Formats: sequence, structure tokens, C-alpha cells
Amino acid sequence: MVPMSPYRDPRAPGGRSNRPSRKQRASTKKAPTGTGETSDAHVSGGVRLQKVLAEAGLGSRRACEQLILDGRVEVDGNIVTELGTRIDPETQSVYVDTLRISTSTQKVYLALNKPAGVVSTMKDPEGRKNLADYVGNRAERIFHVGRLDTDTEGLILLTNDGELANRLAHPRYEIPKTYLAQVKGQLAKDASARLKAGIELDDGIVKVDEFRLVDSTPGRSVVELTLHSGRNRVVRRLLAAIGNPVERLVRTQFGPIALAEQRQGKIRPLRSDEIGELFEAVDL
Repeated sequence: MVPMSPYRDPRAPGGRSNRPSRKQRASTKKAPTGTGETSDAHVSGGVRLQKVLAEAGLGSRRACEQLILDGRVEVDGNIVTELGTRIDPETQSVYVDTLRISTSTQKVYLALNKPAGVVSTMKDPEGRKNLADYVGNRAERIFHVGRLDTDTEGLILLTNDGELANRLAHPRYEIPKTYLAQVKGQLAKDASARLKAGIELDDGIVKVDEFRLVDSTPGRSVVELTLHSGRNRVVRRLLAAIGNPVERLVRTQFGPIALAEQRQGKIRPLRSDEIGELFEAVDL
């Protein structure tokens, strides 16, 4: 079998290409006055902002204090430079360097490397292995973001953040997904051009954003493709349409989240910067 690795780990952001970059948006923010005065973000009886940042994985308490003093932290759109500021992490929005940080202790954000044969549901009436078998006995109601075919492996996101899950799955935000596919046969010379121009399927035309040949041996090829479409079995149908049926399929990236070296069957919590990039991709 042709090897299906290595996985790449680019940090390319998801979301729409016409969105201004963080640097561009940061240049429009009002600079801190340097007075150290608190803003309207302060909530009496709340949690100290530096503690919230530290618990969100931004570094030690001291490092988070420096972030505040440097004017790099915003709460509800207000730059905060006072170390005594307290906030409600469950209701207020916190940004560091214009990237939103997940501060809610109630929210769960997970990445699973789904093996083949696992059903992309939280329960299965036929008793097959499903996503709930990897989540464990959590009190929260966990949603899966989109689906993977039972035979398809790779990255699937799970969360109890319903708004984020709905936006990530909505066509409006055009979240790119990248796949590695082992297919039958050799690729035609015009395969990439045809896929980028668009292939007519039963439910309409579908285009890929990126396509490349990774490896080739007699009778088999390994290709990588990126597309925004979330239609049912769309990658398998596209590759079959150009004469290269899929033998094995792995999703390696969902928006800004990459599978990288995460082992099959393993689940992990997303890092704070990964969560922030997901928020950014869907304008949260």
C-alpha cells in the first residue's frame, strides 16, 4: 500500500479569503492610553483577568499580567491595561492580539482522529462504534462538526459550543477541508485542471481549491486536495468522476486545525490559539 503520510501541519487560517488579516485589523484598534485606567469591562465580583488568561493557556500568571500591561488584551472591545480588572469569563469576550480566546469553563473543544469503521454520530441504533465511544462520560452534550463517512478516517471536531459548530458547518463561511486520498490507477495529465475547473456531479458542479499528486506507484496514486464543499461523499464522487476511485481517504485538516501527528483513535483538547482561529474563521 502507498503510504498515507506524512501529514503536513500548515497554520493557514480558515474562513473567507477576503477577511482582513489580524495584523490589518489590529492596526485599526485604538491604542491604550497608558493611564492604566480600567474600562467598562470591569465586573465587580468577577475573576481577575490575568487568572482567566492563564487558565485559558496563555502562559503563567506573570506572563499574562505583562500581556495586560502591554495593552494586548481586549474585553468586550475595550483595551484593558489595569491588573485589577475582573471579568465574567462565561459572558464576556476576551481577545489577545485581536484573536479571541475561549475563557468559558463550560465549553469543550476536541479533535479526534477518527478510524475507519466508526460512525460519525453520537449514538448508533445498530450498536456500531461511534463518536461517543471516544468522548467518554462527559456531562456536556457534545456535537460533532460535520461528518465523515464511516469508511473515511481523519480529523473530526467535537464541541458543546453550538453556535461555533453551526457556523463551521454553514456554507456561508467556506471552511476549507483538506484530504489525503489513495486512489486506483494513474492520474490523467489534466486531472488537476479538471478538478479546479469543476466537475458536474448529480447534485451540481463542485470545484477543488487545491490539488496535487503526492506519490505514485504502478496501479495506485496518492493525492491531496482541498475544497470547501461539505456535500455527502463529495471527495469520493469527485475522484471517481475523473477515473480514480478512492481506496483510502483521510481528512488531514479542517480550517485552521491540522491532524499533524495525532495518532489514529486519539482525541485531544484544542489549544487556545486553535480555538481562537476557529472563532476568527467564522467571525465570532
